[in-house]
Amino acid sequence: MTTSPASSQVSRRLHGPRDPGDAWVYSETGQRYWGRFGAAGLVAVDPQRGILLQHRAEWSHHGGTWGIPGGALHEGELPAVGALREAAEEAGVPADAVAPLFTSVLELGFWRYTTLVARVTDPFDPVIADAESLELRWVPIDDVDALPLHHGFAASWPGLRSVLAVRPTIIVDAANVVGSVPDGWWRDRVGAAERLLARVNNFASAGSSDAASSVSSFNSSLGAPSNSSWSATGGGICADELGLAGDRWFPEFAVVVEGAARDARGPVASESAAHASVSVVRAAASGDDAIVDEARRRLTLGESVTVVTSDRELGERVTEVGANVRGVAWLREMVGYGARR
Repeated sequence: MTTSPASSQVSRRLHGPRDPGDAWVYSETGQRYWGRFGAAGLVAVDPQRGILLQHRAEWSHHGGTWGIPGGALHEGELPAVGALREAAEEAGVPADAVAPLFTSVLELGFWRYTTLVARVTDPFDPVIADAESLELRWVPIDDVDALPLHHGFAASWPGLRSVLAVRPTIIVDAANVVGSVPDGWWRDRVGAAERLLARVNNFASAGSSDAASSVSSFNSSLGAPSNSSWSATGGGICADELGLAGDRWFPEFAVVVEGAARDARGPVASESAAHASVSVVRAAASGDDAIVDEARRRLTLGESVTVVTSDRELGERVTEVGANVRGVAWLREMVGYGARR
């Protein structure tokens, strides 16, 4: 389903001041690419309806083909933020209706295109918000190849499709991480666990202020609400570190606490709690057993699991059930836990 925009919105999009990024760049062979500072687009994945595609207007570049909402980046703009902004401008995608999964990058040296793949957490109907679209449509994944695709999207689609079902999760052995920092944690185990949870939560939501600022500015220009909760636009983890394809991934975190630390408070509950990227697992008894059980449970669900621990025996146990292992120093450096203030 698509909805036509108010004519004033279309007019502003077509005839408003151009951004410096709205320009062509050329390769040595004369091929042209849109976006002086690169470009980005959004693949919104709805588990029930498929992916959101845009039927490009005939007058546009590669008109008549199907692709994803996207366009030129602004100077200094994070690619994921730009992808979301363009999706809002072209298709009315609400910033707080999607959660990032991963990015994929086409790097040509003189020009770069970033594809942000995000899952739909709150179903929405796209809105044709400018004259660049003939139609916006949710297309079942198995039907995408039957459409006349934009050549760039056609080239990237097989690789994107192959990892759409991947769901990375990082399970954190909180006791092992906390115990690696001699900051007096033994005097306040709850406080130490909460400090770790805060660091992990901050990392998982890195860049949210950038996304909120960018999208809120756009929404305000249309008189729309500006309470975007979309996050993790500037963070993520290098795909190579998780053994995955793509560029950067935005995994879920499950932090396992035990003993006295079981009383630690987790991230503040919110309306989006069902889609929270950080959860707390409170071990009823042995923390190691709880970590193995959580790893096994998530692997059974088809998730790609990495356990953070420097405990050799625990590492062997989770490896036996199919999880990957990273030492606590990796997580500490990544989230800034134990860093000197």
